[in-house]
Amino acid sequence: MLAPPRTVVRREAGLYALEQALQRRGFRHVAGADEAGRGACAGPLVAAAAILPEGRRGEIPGLADSKLLTAAARERVYEQVVAKALAWSVMIIPPTEVDARGLHVCNLAAMRRALASLDVRPEYVLTDGFPVDGLGVPGLAVWKGDRVAACVAAASVLAKVTRDRLMVELDERFPDYGFAVHKGYITEEHSTALTTHGPCPEHRFSYVNVAAASGRGNRPPRARRPADPPPALFDVSVTEPLLIPEAAEGTVGVASGEQPQPSPSVGEDSAMEGETR
Repeated sequence: MLAPPRTVVRREAGLYALEQALQRRGFRHVAGADEAGRGACAGPLVAAAAILPEGRRGEIPGLADSKLLTAAARERVYEQVVAKALAWSVMIIPPTEVDARGLHVCNLAAMRRALASLDVRPEYVLTDGFPVDGLGVPGLAVWKGDRVAACVAAASVLAKVTRDRLMVELDERFPDYGFAVHKGYITEEHSTALTTHGPCPEHRFSYVNVAAASGRGNRPPRARRPADPPPALFDVSVTEPLLIPEAAEGTVGVASGEQPQPSPSVGEDSAMEGETR
C-alpha cells in the first residue's frame, strides 16, 4: 500500500505556510481560534475565530501575534481582518462564568462556540495551544499558534482588540482601577487599587489575589464571588452594539450555559501571570 503524500510546509511562505500546506491537501477553509484575557484577574475572557481567503486575497499587511503589535497596529490589522475574512466571530465569557465554571473550561467552551458560529463551515481548525474537541472537523493544536498560522494570528487580533475595547468601557464605569491602562492584568497599579478599594463586580473572585483583597480567600475558588453583586456591565443585551457596531458580517456574543466535556481545571485558583501587552 502506498503511503499518503507528505504535507510540505514551505518556510518561505512565513505566517501563511501552514494554511497553504493544508489548502494544498484540499482543506480550503482553514479556521484559526485564539483567546485573550486568560491571565487577567478582571474583565471577560474573549475568544475569536477567523477564516481567511486563500492566496493573496487573504494576506493582511502587518498581521502578527496580537501581543507583538502596538495598540495602534492592532487596530489597523483588526480592520483588515474584519474586511477580508471569509468569516469571523467573537465570543465573550463574563467573569461570573469564569468564577462559576473555571478558566480552562470557559476557554475551551468559548473557542468551541466561536468556531461553531462562523458563517463559513471550516474544513480544518488550528487552535492556539489547546486542542478543542467536538468540532466535527479535523484540527490541530499549535504551540504558539498565533506566531505560526495567519488564521490564528487573525483570531488573536480580533480577541485582543475586542477585549481591550471592553476594558476601556469598564474603566469609565469603575475608574478607580486603571482598567484602560493595564486591561485587568496583574500590575503594581492594579494590585494597589485592589488593596485600596477592594474588588469590583468585574473582577474574578476565583483568583487568589482578588479573593485575598475581598476577604474571601478561605473559601473554595468557585464559592468566593459574593451572592448578590451589582450586575456585570456586559451581557447579551448590550454586547453586539457595544463591541463592533461597524462589522455586521461577524458574530459577537456571550457564551454561557454550554455543557462542554469535563476538562482539567487550570488557573482558576491562582493569580495567573499576565500576557505581555
